[in-house]
Amino acid sequence: MKFSIPTTHGLTYEAYAYTGGKTFDANKPTVVFIHGVLHDHSVWILQSRYLAHHGFNVLAVDLPGHCRSGGDAPDSVGAASTFIEQLLDAAGVQKAALVGHSWGSLIALETAGRLGDRITHLGLVGVAFPMPVSPALMEASLNEPMKALQMVNIFSRATLNAPPSMLGPGTWVYGTSMALGRRVLASNTKVNVFHRGFKACDSYTHGLEALQAVTCPILFLLGKQDQMTHPKSAKGLIDTARAHNKKFCVIDLPMGHHQMGETPEETLQALKEFLAQS
Repeated sequence: MKFSIPTTHGLTYEAYAYTGGKTFDANKPTVVFIHGVLHDHSVWILQSRYLAHHGFNVLAVDLPGHCRSGGDAPDSVGAASTFIEQLLDAAGVQKAALVGHSWGSLIALETAGRLGDRITHLGLVGVAFPMPVSPALMEASLNEPMKALQMVNIFSRATLNAPPSMLGPGTWVYGTSMALGRRVLASNTKVNVFHRGFKACDSYTHGLEALQAVTCPILFLLGKQDQMTHPKSAKGLIDTARAHNKKFCVIDLPMGHHQMGETPEETLQALKEFLAQS
């Protein structure tokens, strides 16, 4: 589904959000899924499609400048957060749950902090704060993106021979993600969305303040073997949630950074139980 999003120059562009194969209905409980660096809406395919067919309104976005969405690719977490707010306005959604992965988790966190009671649930998948990117990986993403893509997909996996996952027996999670990364990078010939996304993660400094402003329940969904955003890197956010008496839960999954693909059923079950909370 396409939505018209305004720019600062008085123009508009079209942003795409996958609705899980169901007709969009702003009156249903709404969940917005936000992808990470060099991903698109498809990384949420199992979770978004299931929820769309079980009573939820789903918007799994392509961030601006990524794949089916026009506009300028966000160069900061704040810019991407503004897009999510504009998307809710364009869709006529008054309240929504946000679920973000990696860079998307920072975007979801910042948006929940900004919008307060408008956000009903905040799901942070593979989150870390701060979320620094190593100089070697940052440089490779700019000058040798295919090398950087290989590095990321090795670091993101608990195993390169993952068990059957979101597409059924025979799914090659590593190969699928490599193909997705190449497609997302090629979708924008104006800017390097790989490097731009990494810079946005690396430069974000507002995480603890944003979490303090969050008013809804929070889910920390972490990977025990995550080498991209190690579960210990979420400790500052978790400690802040505890210190400020936030309603939150922490779930550790026995996989790496790509929880939605390597542990899709467990990720879905965690989200289902979390979204059922009030």
